[in-house]
Amino acid sequence: MSVPQFKVITSNSLELFEERLNDFVEQMNRDDIIVDVKFATTALSSTVEFSALIQYQTTETWS
Repeated sequence: MSVPQFKVITSNSLELFEERLNDFVEQMNRDDIIVDVKFATTALSSTVEFSALIQYQTTETWS
């Protein structure tokens, strides 16, 4: 049985946030699957913070 893993990604720049998300997904192992993604925005004094909590886990290797 695989253990769930989590990754938090944040940024005050939408472009950087998207880049970080894409980088994380590209670096995942072939046998990892994304189970769930929670997304939130927070208004700060002069900007918006974008956040994602990604739950993923490794599956058994495919034959």
